[in-house]
Amino acid sequence: MANISRVYKKTCSNGKVREPGLAGQIRGQKGQLTLYLGKRDFVDHVDMVDPIDGVVLVDPDYLKDRKMFVTLTCAFRYGHDDLDVIGLMFRKDLYVQVQQVFPPEPTSPQGPLTVLQERLLQKLGNNAYPFTLQMAVNLPCSVTLQPGPEDAGKACGIDFEVKSFCAENLEEKISKRDSVRLVVRKIQFAPPEPGPGPCAQTTRRFLLSAQPLQLQASMDREVHYHGKPISVNISINNCTNKVIKKIKISVDQITDVVLYSLDKYTKTVFIQEFTETIGANSSFSKSFEVTPLLAPNCQKQGLALDGKLKHGDTNLASSTILQPGMDKELLGILVSYKVRVNLMVSGGGILGDLIAR
Repeated sequence: MANISRVYKKTCSNGKVREPGLAGQIRGQKGQLTLYLGKRDFVDHVDMVDPIDGVVLVDPDYLKDRKMFVTLTCAFRYGHDDLDVIGLMFRKDLYVQVQQVFPPEPTSPQGPLTVLQERLLQKLGNNAYPFTLQMAVNLPCSVTLQPGPEDAGKACGIDFEVKSFCAENLEEKISKRDSVRLVVRKIQFAPPEPGPGPCAQTTRRFLLSAQPLQLQASMDREVHYHGKPISVNISINNCTNKVIKKIKISVDQITDVVLYSLDKYTKTVFIQEFTETIGANSSFSKSFEVTPLLAPNCQKQGLALDGKLKHGDTNLASSTILQPGMDKELLGILVSYKVRVNLMVSGGGILGDLIAR
């Protein structure tokens, strides 16, 4: 049998062994309750989401006559745990899915085991039990608002958590030490057939110039991927007596917190000036490449990220895709991007906005 080289494993802190994080090889060590997942990133394909398949290993002496459950929770966190000093909750559960893993319920659908589950069950023995959770398609994707340098605890944003515990029933209160939890991410996958690229134009008139200055900006595609350059096509028809000295292109990230307030945050994630001289009564057309990245913005507090796992890399948050009939409040946080083009002319400036996602 081939070795399982990449498995995420977490054992409850009240167990005999505690090994959070990535396990290179699965060993025969036994804890009271251990959760195994093959991955922690699950892709939203717009019409369906990757299922979460895993295995729970439990010590029979710990389980006894109780039941074993696995839950998937999508929560909106808008404050840190240490702020809960007057009985206020700074967390709202948007979605909770519960599955009784042992003993299995007769009404629960029993699908085929995945390759990961088959190999884990062979390796871990008779006290291991498989589970499969299916996310709803109308849930938001994972988003983390980048904390400041002095902030501690979990960051604000949207997170997903898989939790396993043993109890006589779901109403029983379970302590953190008697449960095992792994944070997972729901990430957005762009549609395979993106629509046409956005286009915007603006006109500016100047005193003593009979004709206006016209600026048009467009992009070839509607969807762009993390780390890939964005081509911004600029067309200028300068029928004035002004001389254009520079072209400045910036990309703004716009974050709308819609669940509990109408807060809106705008963060510039890219800005660059291009030296281009466009004389009076002349035309100009050129394509410029811009690449917004997280690295130059890693110190900006409140920047929206694609959900951050412990010791893991992430990106700038993906744009929110709104499906027809979708409740915006359920999404909690909406993320979009705007490309802004600014012409620096002699004696003044003209601002043209290009909105793109």
